[in-house]
Order: sequence, then structure tokens, then C-alpha cells
Amino acid sequence: MLAFDQAYYKKYYFDPRTAVTTQAEMRARAQLIIAYAGHIGLPVRRILDAGCGTGMLRKPFLKAFAKARYVGLDVSEYLCERYGWEHGTVDTWRSPVPFDLVVCYDVVQYLDDRAAARALGNLARLCRAVLYFGALTQLDWRRNCDRRRTDDAVHMRDGEWYRTRLRRYFHEIGAGFWLRRGAPITVWELETAR
Repeated sequence: MLAFDQAYYKKYYFDPRTAVTTQAEMRARAQLIIAYAGHIGLPVRRILDAGCGTGMLRKPFLKAFAKARYVGLDVSEYLCERYGWEHGTVDTWRSPVPFDLVVCYDVVQYLDDRAAARALGNLARLCRAVLYFGALTQLDWRRNCDRRRTDDAVHMRDGEWYRTRLRRYFHEIGAGFWLRRGAPITVWELETAR
């Protein structure tokens, strides 16, 4: 397994020349998620950021959802010690109470097929309503990502591999959003993906 240590985060998060993302990009992602939750009328009281990394979503989430409890989960002992996150893996971590909003972005591609499939099932157990999910796919690697700033020590899968497994538990909305089957929320037909 890859060491998610100080050197990894220095390269992919703290060094602006090689960082995979920026504060501005993560603020925009947070605003998208916040806007979608507001659009569907989701009362957000519990947020799980699974694979939260340096926690760039935490501040905008807590500003928008002032009464929410934010749980940052990460496999990196270095980050858990530095930021106070819960230490664990997305395929095995448990919570006695599900979360209204679960974010799992750029995490599952680090897991082999068995662990990744377990992670998607576990996300369904952890999520009461909305999942925001993303993972680097084969197509993204070929066409979309900046390879100089993207970690290639991952398991490349096609997007359908993820969609097939997520559809067991969620309705695909689009733009990375998945609605938990049975969630007490109405989403109009033309606002969902097919």
C-alpha cells in the first residue's frame, strides 16, 4: 500500500508546483455540493468526508451547515495526527449513525478491486441521503488529468465499473452526485442521469 506520509502530501497538496488541486478548486467543489444539498432540501446534520486529506472542504461545509457535525476520515496517520481526523479506511470504517452527506472523492482508486467494491458497499451503509463520489478512471487518465500532477500509483478502472456497483445502492443524479435508494427526498426525473 502507498505510504500517505508527509512526503506524499508535500508533493500532491502543499507544493503549488505539483499540487493536484488548489484551495480555489476545492472551494468551488464545496459550493457545488452545498448548492445541490440546498436545491433538494437536504437537511445536513452529519457530514462524512471519507478520504478527507488536508480537509479543504471542512471550512466551507461548516460555514454553510452551521449545525452539522463534520467527520474527516483518512488512512494517513500523518494527517490524522496533524488535523485530528478519524483514522481508518473507507472499506472498513463504521459509524453507528449514518450521515446525511458523504463525500468520497479521489480515494477508491487507491484500493484493489475487492477493497474498492467493499468501499462502495460501505459508503452505502454510511450514507443516509446524498453521496458525492469521484475516482480517477482510465478515460480520465487518457484524456482529462494533468499527469504531471496526478498520482499514477492507483488501480485504473473504467467509469462503468464504479457506476455498476454504486447503482446497487444509489440513483445516479449526475455531476458526481448519488442519491441513496429509499432516501426521503424527491428528485425530478429530468434531474437524474440514465
